Amino acid sequence: MLKTKNLTYTSFVNKKTFLLLLIVLLTFVNASAQTLGFRFINDKKKLRIPFELYNNLIVVPVILNNQLPLKFILDTGVRTTILTEKAYTDILNLSYSRKYTIAGIGDQADEGIEAYITNGVSLTLPGLKGTGHAMLVLEEDYLELRNYLGTDVHGVLGYEIFSRFVVKVDYDNKILMLTTPEHFHPSRKYDELELSIEDTKPYLTGTIKYENQEPVSLKLMVDSGASHGLLLDTKSDDNIFIPENNIRTNLGRGLAGDMYGKIARIEKFELGKRSWKNPLATFPEGNDLLDSLKGSNVFRNGSIGGGILTRFKVIFDFPEEKIYLKKGRKFKSDFTYNLSGIIVKAKGSRLNTFEIVEIRPGSAADNAGFLVGDLILSIDNIEKSRLNLELINGMLNSKVNKKIRIEVARGQVHYSARFRLRSQI
Repeated sequence: MLKTKNLTYTSFVNKKTFLLLLIVLLTFVNASAQTLGFRFINDKKKLRIPFELYNNLIVVPVILNNQLPLKFILDTGVRTTILTEKAYTDILNLSYSRKYTIAGIGDQADEGIEAYITNGVSLTLPGLKGTGHAMLVLEEDYLELRNYLGTDVHGVLGYEIFSRFVVKVDYDNKILMLTTPEHFHPSRKYDELELSIEDTKPYLTGTIKYENQEPVSLKLMVDSGASHGLLLDTKSDDNIFIPENNIRTNLGRGLAGDMYGKIARIEKFELGKRSWKNPLATFPEGNDLLDSLKGSNVFRNGSIGGGILTRFKVIFDFPEEKIYLKKGRKFKSDFTYNLSGIIVKAKGSRLNTFEIVEIRPGSAADNAGFLVGDLILSIDNIEKSRLNLELINGMLNSKVNKKIRIEVARGQVHYSARFRLRSQI
């Protein structure tokens, strides 16, 4: 769903993180649109597609209408393909069958979001061709995906792929493997879990445990389009609550601005045979249940996103309603959240200007004297020309107690400070 999930906000929990929340718009898609049709080119039975990974989000190359090369996020929570900016379809002179003004979610929710429907679109991935698609087109990139991911991202692609193929996501090697359902044979090396496909979205069962409390069974959406790990809705069950030791923070960006909530650790999270102690959980505020914006009214207690999924090799079998999990290299990695307290945005046509757009109060960077509006010149003596947003976010969230030195431009003045990364939770 495109939430803005973890999306960069390094924490992105975020912009991912939540980034992508556009999906509330999907509810308005014309159900009578042309029949979707993805097929392998050259009648293959299996297909390998390399992908890029940004803040736990899968980004694949897509050619729109055989002419325009773009990049889309592959999102299990999206029903209909979304293009984040109308300028691209205008270039191709595509016509629109309908126009909507939709209320957004975020700190500017009073502002209307303009969106359009275009039909008969073709989408081509390496070795894969799709024709006759309906596509939701946003007037402009309200989510600012490219700025918070640090790379050009133009849209979101989801159910049309997962409904047609069994999709293996190898996060370690950044490879997608698509197989026709009749030719898929599960490996015994993977754990098999039941998956429920409701309103085109995948759900599974997980369990959380708080200290001195009985385990709580959860219905969770599986959301590859979210950067966060575990997101919980306290309104869905009286047994779900926010631990006292928490921080309020920016969770990501919605269609109408930034979204806020709290981050805390719970004692344990179990998924099938696998479990983690003291994982982070995200608790959105108010009605800002980030992934609920994907246009679904199906009940759930929350979702799991890329922060969990990237710890596995994952096989999505929508046709048989199964998901298969195998431990990946990151399975035992620590759960950390924005240890510097800085949220950075990439700006400019080449995304090579890095501005601090938010600083969490009481964080390491806040105590070190950095300010919103500072422009990063170097980190640990790596000059701006050698930095990219993914590298910056990785350095700002690398390891508790790691020393880091940042130099910034503040107007005509340069300011630098060295501080230790630390967790506030």
